[in-house]
Amino acid sequence: MKLRLIAFTDRGMVLAQRLAAALDGQAARCGAPLSLSQWTGEAFAKADGLVFVGAAGIAVRAVAPHLKSKATDPAVVVVDECARFAVPLLSGHLGGANDLAKRIAAVCGAQPVLTTATDVNGLFAVDEWAKRQNCAVLDVPRIKSVSAKLLAGVPVTLCSPWPVAGTPPKGVRMGTDGDFELTLHASDHGALRLVPRIAVLGVGCRKGTSAQALEEAFDRLLHSSGLCAQAFGKVCTIDLKKNEPGLVSFCRDRGLPLESFSAAQLREVPGDFSASDFVESVTGVDNVCERSAVRGSGGTLCWRKQAGGGVTMAAAVAPFAPDWRWNDE
Repeated sequence: MKLRLIAFTDRGMVLAQRLAAALDGQAARCGAPLSLSQWTGEAFAKADGLVFVGAAGIAVRAVAPHLKSKATDPAVVVVDECARFAVPLLSGHLGGANDLAKRIAAVCGAQPVLTTATDVNGLFAVDEWAKRQNCAVLDVPRIKSVSAKLLAGVPVTLCSPWPVAGTPPKGVRMGTDGDFELTLHASDHGALRLVPRIAVLGVGCRKGTSAQALEEAFDRLLHSSGLCAQAFGKVCTIDLKKNEPGLVSFCRDRGLPLESFSAAQLREVPGDFSASDFVESVTGVDNVCERSAVRGSGGTLCWRKQAGGGVTMAAAVAPFAPDWRWNDE
């Protein structure tokens, strides 16, 4: 978690620096040199968590102009300068503010003040569980429906193609008609969709291929495979292509890390791949996209080579073993 902290007094700055050292964050004093609004705007855009060491009202007014969605807003926590209370203000579950407040409390002895309904009632929090299982949440408004059922004492059902280790929390059961589901596919059955980020995109491309051409190829792959874009956690290719401007730009725009392998490493990947004599003559290996997807995932190929516009793409999925952990208790 990229963490930024701001303080307003000498005493608060001492605490901010202490927390920054313990939590690997960056502490700043308001006005030195950035104003509160400047600091908040920059931190809100670049950090995963913001900590205000001071009054809650200051933090509320500072972050208000930047609020967009609980799916994307960073965690925001307020700590009083005497380190008595750590209060999550924003993105308690998906953004990790509740966990951040607990981590702050462990460092300075503050009392974490959690106000999210599921937490105060000791109930399963589906959005926090999704975060713990490294899942993207596609239908954020549906979180409320799942939580409302639990708060009303009505059981909720998870539909999952993967077994989930452990014992389901109180009020949660497995079934085929779910209130929430684990899925890699874009199809919508009305349930809250939680998408494990376990897919790997393997890419091969001609020299000079544009980011736009790669976007179009990716759209075609998503359409033909039915896979959800949020399922992809990284892009893999051969080392000959790792500095291709279009590919680098595509990955940056998508927020996906780019990993590359040598021809020798790709040749070692076991499996049945779509071989090409031409590709082998150029790269030293008979297939780039399928082999790099499998190599990068450590799993299995789920969508074979799709070619067009000077681009080849394939998809593989990493092993996934979800469990029922959703908090630290």
